[in-house]
Amino acid sequence: MDEVKFKVVIPARYGSSRLPAKPLLEICGKPVFWHVVQRVLEAGVAIDDIFIATDDTRIEEAAKSLSLPVVITSDKHVSGTDRVHEVALKMAWPDSTLVMNVQGDEPLIPESLIRELINFTQQNNKFSVTTAATTIAKLSDFNNFNVVKAIVSEHNEALYFTRAPAPINRDAPDDLTAAKRHVGVYVYKVSALKTICELPESHLEKLEKLEQLRALSNGLSIGVMDYIGDIPHGIDTKEDYLAVKQKMENL
Repeated sequence: MDEVKFKVVIPARYGSSRLPAKPLLEICGKPVFWHVVQRVLEAGVAIDDIFIATDDTRIEEAAKSLSLPVVITSDKHVSGTDRVHEVALKMAWPDSTLVMNVQGDEPLIPESLIRELINFTQQNNKFSVTTAATTIAKLSDFNNFNVVKAIVSEHNEALYFTRAPAPINRDAPDDLTAAKRHVGVYVYKVSALKTICELPESHLEKLEKLEQLRALSNGLSIGVMDYIGDIPHGIDTKEDYLAVKQKMENL
């Protein structure tokens, strides 16, 4: 891996509305964000290429006490993408640098997903952004608006992302062979990050409440890697935290 060309930023915001101070919650004696860093390290990324991006000095102090690289960012950002962009600006990374956004509330994110997306991105540098999708096995998930679907071309390029059940097999509506669930991990070229963060919210983005539609609506290409494997749930609520904590402490 080219150490000057690939970086990982882990947004860790303090003020979650559903679970305040979430990044500082402990599992096996370590804060949640520490476990996310471990998954990235297991994927083969060097510690010098990993940056925790936070808006709070308490998280900054906790990261420093664990000898983890951390960058203080604005508390005004509305998305993790904006926070990643600020890190790229502060670190003065060249436009060609690839930056992966790994959410700081996913301590069980598979290292294989991170590793495979890095490889996919390096082999498909024509895309401005890359992400991942996995199969949908249940009709209930296909019809669930909280499960985001990726519509992908034969050339691994995203055509659209939607909360609606799609694509529909007209002749067999229960057929899920083409259904893909979007996995919310992204790799951006720094040049694409700059473009996306300078653009206003797009019409389709407002309707679907899907940030990636801003890129598609403005002509940026998004490559989609097929990932085979389970994607454990992240931590959004106290119930999620307790379930993930129990699972990890029993490993």
